[in-house]
Amino acid sequence: LLRIARDLDLPLVATNDLHYVNAADADTHDVLLCIGTRTTMDDPKRFRFDARDFYVKTADEMRRVWSELPEACDNTLLIAERCHVEFNDDANLMPQFPVPAGESEESWLVKEVEVGLHKRFGDVIPDNVRTQAEYEVGVICQMGFPGYFLVTADLVRYAKESGIRVGPGRGSAAGAMIAYALGITELDPIKHGLLFERFLNPERVSMPDIDMDFDERRRADMIRYATTKYGEERVAQIITYGSIKAKAAIKDSARVLGYAYSVGEKITKAMPAPVMGKDLSLAGAFDPKNSRYGEAAAFRALYESDPDAKRVVDTAKGLEGLKRQPGVHAAGVILCREPLLDVIPIWRREQDGAVITQFDMGACEKLGLLKMDFLGLRNLTVLDDCLRNIATNRDEVIVLETLTLDDRPTYDLLTRGDTLGVFQLDGGPMRALLRSMQPDNFEDISAVLALYR
Repeated sequence: LLRIARDLDLPLVATNDLHYVNAADADTHDVLLCIGTRTTMDDPKRFRFDARDFYVKTADEMRRVWSELPEACDNTLLIAERCHVEFNDDANLMPQFPVPAGESEESWLVKEVEVGLHKRFGDVIPDNVRTQAEYEVGVICQMGFPGYFLVTADLVRYAKESGIRVGPGRGSAAGAMIAYALGITELDPIKHGLLFERFLNPERVSMPDIDMDFDERRRADMIRYATTKYGEERVAQIITYGSIKAKAAIKDSARVLGYAYSVGEKITKAMPAPVMGKDLSLAGAFDPKNSRYGEAAAFRALYESDPDAKRVVDTAKGLEGLKRQPGVHAAGVILCREPLLDVIPIWRREQDGAVITQFDMGACEKLGLLKMDFLGLRNLTVLDDCLRNIATNRDEVIVLETLTLDDRPTYDLLTRGDTLGVFQLDGGPMRALLRSMQPDNFEDISAVLALYR
């Protein structure tokens, strides 16, 4: 390299191969390599790094390493000084909905809501409905979200026109009259006493968030439609990072250090039981300020009395919290006004070509990117198949959205707790609650859900 630089009169640049941040991380990195290659530390043929200097060196350390070529470090500094990246978390990156010539997103939303209200309520729109709709449109335009509702309504419209079963709406979005008018939800919020302010509140500015449920077999079709409509360069799925949790870190460490499987089992069984599905971290087990510190007394006693347990846990401490592998968010899709490559780093997955963000959901939302949840719901698949079977076997076409909410046999089924597979009502405690409350109208079902949640 030095000869080529001299022969071609090219400046030299000093760099350092990096695999971990601090010099003290070398041992943890070695363990991580064993986990990745499914080998143990005492395997002489295992893949390993012989040196221990693959960390981020200081400027002084680099200059000592390259003392014979100081100009190489000078050039590294020159490059660093020419690099400048800032992230703007005030940018408006909401996707632009294509509106007819002469219209803005705001004016087109007003017209679409008006058309939708007439579809829902007929020629004469009740005064309280119109007042509520006008109030909501005003809040939405004031907060800068008209495009969001136009995009969401367009996605739901496409699904319905394409025969893709769509849920009737979930969460706080059901409190929005304009969501009902635009066909995004199927429940009249005034009739059911739902509050718009739970969904959007001008005093607490946050991005709207409407979860859309689709037949799980057709979720990919919806992502494909959004990609085609707004451009492949503006749509991506969201990355998730699977991190190494405490118990996994202990079991991995025990295996890599050459201990029998039973050693890792003994240590993890000494840890406190999870609370709400969440384990106590290793750091928390040794931190007197942690609220669950007292629960880990038996675990700490094992650590102090058993040298093997101490060695395993000390190794696991370095692994806990590290990222094990990337994944994809089960529902989230990012839509952006600008090409995503100009805003965030993205990743094209090799096996299927899917475009995925390299920033997680929190970072994407902080930068003003629109996250929409495309949820594949198996209940909708079952419902769709059921309706097709009824049409085939009984030559009877049933439209779910027109079914009344006063069917006595349905309430009898709920009061018996026969709700296996009924979305939101099939948990064991929920079945017991239904049996004790004996619901006989739709308002009772709303109350049961609210109380349980």
